[in-house]
Amino acid sequence: MTTIFNIAQNWLAQDPDAETKAELRQLIEQAQAGDHTATDELKARFDGRLQFGTAGLRGRLQAGSMGMNRVLVAQAAGGLAKFIQGYDEKPSIVLGYDGRKNSDVFAKDTAEIMAGAGIKTYLLPRKLPTPVLAYAIQHFDTTAGVMVTASHNPPEDNGYKVYLGKANGGGQIVSPADKQIAALIDEVALGNIQDLPRSQDYIVLDDDVVNAYIEKTASLAKQPKAEINYVYTAMHGVGYEVLSKTLTKAGLPQPHLVTEQIQPDGTFPTVNFPNPEEKGALDLAFKLAKAKNAEFILANDPDADRLAVAMPDAQGNWKALHGNVIGCLLGWYLAQQNQGKQGVLACSLVSSPALAEIAKKYGFQSEETLTGFKYIGKVQGLLFGFEEAIGYLVDPDKVRDKDGISAAIVFLDLICYLKQQGKTLADYIAEFTQEFGAYVSGQISIRVSDLSKIGELMTALRHNPPSEIGGHAVVQFIDHLKTERQNDILVFMQDNGSRLIVRPSGTEPKIKFYLDAKGVNAENADQVLNDFDHAVRAMLRDEKYGGQDC
Repeated sequence: MTTIFNIAQNWLAQDPDAETKAELRQLIEQAQAGDHTATDELKARFDGRLQFGTAGLRGRLQAGSMGMNRVLVAQAAGGLAKFIQGYDEKPSIVLGYDGRKNSDVFAKDTAEIMAGAGIKTYLLPRKLPTPVLAYAIQHFDTTAGVMVTASHNPPEDNGYKVYLGKANGGGQIVSPADKQIAALIDEVALGNIQDLPRSQDYIVLDDDVVNAYIEKTASLAKQPKAEINYVYTAMHGVGYEVLSKTLTKAGLPQPHLVTEQIQPDGTFPTVNFPNPEEKGALDLAFKLAKAKNAEFILANDPDADRLAVAMPDAQGNWKALHGNVIGCLLGWYLAQQNQGKQGVLACSLVSSPALAEIAKKYGFQSEETLTGFKYIGKVQGLLFGFEEAIGYLVDPDKVRDKDGISAAIVFLDLICYLKQQGKTLADYIAEFTQEFGAYVSGQISIRVSDLSKIGELMTALRHNPPSEIGGHAVVQFIDHLKTERQNDILVFMQDNGSRLIVRPSGTEPKIKFYLDAKGVNAENADQVLNDFDHAVRAMLRDEKYGGQDC
């Protein structure tokens, strides 16, 4: 009978990493000496495998099959190599990495294994944003791409994001490719990673591809340039270098920098979560913006595929704009600038319904997709796409994924457009409300330590849906497991037009509740949303939904 010690020893024997090797060896020795805590930890480390899905891999940096480490990444690279060899007669791949711990190591391991499998392999020259990797797939017309990043996850995590080029268009993988790749990874995992052929015969790229991305992105700035007083933070990520060079190329002004957060640092020392949406993440940016009397703040997440915007309210209090607000402002601006053209404005189904109203007014088609840019990027005829989690695709010809650098350039182009007319961002937001109504959005997230709790809560809501929330009747309940979407998403429409959508996070141990409401004006809408938020939290505290603490 194979024991946990046999499994762990087999893993240990393959591990090329001194740190995780020492970590696992100590854990085995402690467990063998009768330490029950160490035994439980060892079992947890090998209780299955970190699952490969449409988000690729993402998990905690630690030894064992449930963590991100060099053994698991080598197995993933071996399985992916087999997949793309079957996908393309002349397979090729381009690899990128960000500034997280071991991102460069995982990328180089993958490069050696891909080259060892006879696949033409390109490696980006240094730590770079995810959008540069997404662009490189189309630039070199590769079969696939991998970006080693955990985006805005906590510092102790890393991830492995897979893209498919050629007929797939250069976007993130979707089903059934994820299942097919996962099955091949499982096959590789039955053997020893030391048996995977490796080669140094891969191409380390120069700056030509980076410069090509910068040139294309800079061309998005079309308005006459203006003086702009703004603050930028890279959130300890890799966005600043490419953004700064793009601003110079576009002739746009440079921002005031949150210097403490401007260089890549995988420990993320100034924030609890390196996500601009998280409470406290923008505190240093707020402080600098007040000191510089800035008009607004731009922030990228650590791999720079997302963009956050913050601005002061009428009382001078700095607040981040909701992703739906930014998405609708960018969508409105691009719809205005592209009048008379054909195209689709698309967003995920958990994002604002206001985008469809913009599309209708300007004669564009609109589409709602499943959550994630792997779906938005596949929309045919796409002009603009966004999701409420501060992800925007403003240049679909260049990349087929969210792009926080390009979004920043288009946002600054919008500001220049407004300045020509003597208007501010606040004026533009007020005009949007007058034109389309006061749409507001909120979110409640419940983070769990036991993943089974997510399934239990989804089951409770699915089998015992509320008939009313906060005194307003639920007039429509949609379970997308029973629609053509075939996805674990629940929708509750109320008689006052408010909408609640519930889904598990695809990348974190969370269940998310998306709240959308509409009012006659901004103040009224905020009150409607506030009442809705309180009502949803009260509903979740009910014992029939597990008495959630939220």
